[in-house]
Amino acid sequence: MVNLKDPCHPMISYRRVQPSDLEVLEKIHGDLFPIRYESEFFQNVVNGRDIMSWGAVDCSRPNEKSDELIGFITARFVLATESEIEDLVSLDSSKSNQTLVYILTLGVVESYRNFGIASSLIREVIKYASSIPTCRAIYLHVISYNNPAIHLYKKLSFHCLRRLYNYYFINGQHYDSYLFIYYVNGSRSPCSPLELVMLLVTYTKSGFKSMAAKLWKNEDRKISKLRKCKSGCLLPMVENKTTLSLEGTWCQSV
Repeated sequence: MVNLKDPCHPMISYRRVQPSDLEVLEKIHGDLFPIRYESEFFQNVVNGRDIMSWGAVDCSRPNEKSDELIGFITARFVLATESEIEDLVSLDSSKSNQTLVYILTLGVVESYRNFGIASSLIREVIKYASSIPTCRAIYLHVISYNNPAIHLYKKLSFHCLRRLYNYYFINGQHYDSYLFIYYVNGSRSPCSPLELVMLLVTYTKSGFKSMAAKLWKNEDRKISKLRKCKSGCLLPMVENKTTLSLEGTWCQSV
């Protein structure tokens, strides 16, 4: 099992998670995260049933340990039109099969942190999602107090677009969540308030006042819900309706 102390010169490689990883995967999840996942979740991960996953291993470890997981990331596809972020992604209304990738869990054992493993695992997901023409974005949730994870996703150009109040319910206490998105395959967020104002000015100067008025009417309600956070991201004030902690992203990796 994983019992690591001082990996001075690791040789990290990345591969898909496989059935032989089951025991180690369960142990690392149990060590890192404040909630317990059902055995069905791990079976689905290692067998690739509706969940895709990548693992990190240290090839410099002796014998069979060289292929033992020291990090992982799990994710699943979600239909864009059935997701909670449909309003945050530009979709082609003529295509019904557009998808998103939702990151479920990300973890690296403590003694292997600060080697860039978490960043590399996230890039594996980005590379894979970008290779699927119908995929429009990758998204995830980060608990509000996990500053290292927040910094990591921002560093990798994820956009913080929403704060969900009381999203997590852990050990009898509520915690907020931040929603992060990474757009792929040419997708982008709908117009920001600043872009909308610029459009209105342009239309007015060009004499298209009626068009500008119509656009403002359609977007006015959406804009009124947005406010700027200190980091410059747009955070709608959202009161989450559920507290199903297993639906949130969990990250212990940096």
